[in-house]
Amino acid sequence: MSRYLEVLTPQNSQLIFIDQQPQMAFGVQSIDRQTLKNNVVGLAKAAKAFKVPTTITTVETEAFSGHTYPELLAVFPENTILERSSMNSWDDQNVRDALAKNAANGRKKVVVSGLWTEVCNTTFALSCMHDTDYEIYMVADASGGTSADAHKYAMDRMVQAGCVPVTWQQVLLEWQRDWARRETYDAVTTIVKEHSGAYGMGVDYAYTHVHKAAERVTHGKRIGPNPAK
Repeated sequence: MSRYLEVLTPQNSQLIFIDQQPQMAFGVQSIDRQTLKNNVVGLAKAAKAFKVPTTITTVETEAFSGHTYPELLAVFPENTILERSSMNSWDDQNVRDALAKNAANGRKKVVVSGLWTEVCNTTFALSCMHDTDYEIYMVADASGGTSADAHKYAMDRMVQAGCVPVTWQQVLLEWQRDWARRETYDAVTTIVKEHSGAYGMGVDYAYTHVHKAAERVTHGKRIGPNPAK
């Protein structure tokens, strides 16, 4: 039986963010960049909610790429940021050690979000799988390439090599799995409301109009209508 038939759980997963930095994002053309950042931060909040160990690695921060998105760092203010010189994260021993520490605890499913898909993601995924028995789950909509083709064919190449393509919301809901798991229910629905677009809007609507829950924010008094004479 293929090991990939085992679904993602908070216990068998770890997450790595590769080069989620502004100069790298400037070159992304495969996805709207604001959507990209939204998805990255949503994925980060999911990992935080489920206590999934998360590695953040960067390249050429001071010389070229800039600082990691502050919205991402705000989710993990305690994390050490692993700086590299190589485009391939697997070439850096600190990255290898961080992943190995988690893998030793049964977390061999490595969820990956990075820039660019065709360079940093692909080289990391292929090298990591070549050297270890880790499984790579590539988050397609929390990664980006320099063109739609660059992203697509990089994803194709990685899938052919054995990577599993996923989306950030898929990862979130796979970790939750059962709405009866009340310990993470509120955190998940909060992430959905903030980052899941129409799905999140629907949850807000259902909570307030169907279940009569309070609105998420306080606001000024609503007045009117007052038709003009």
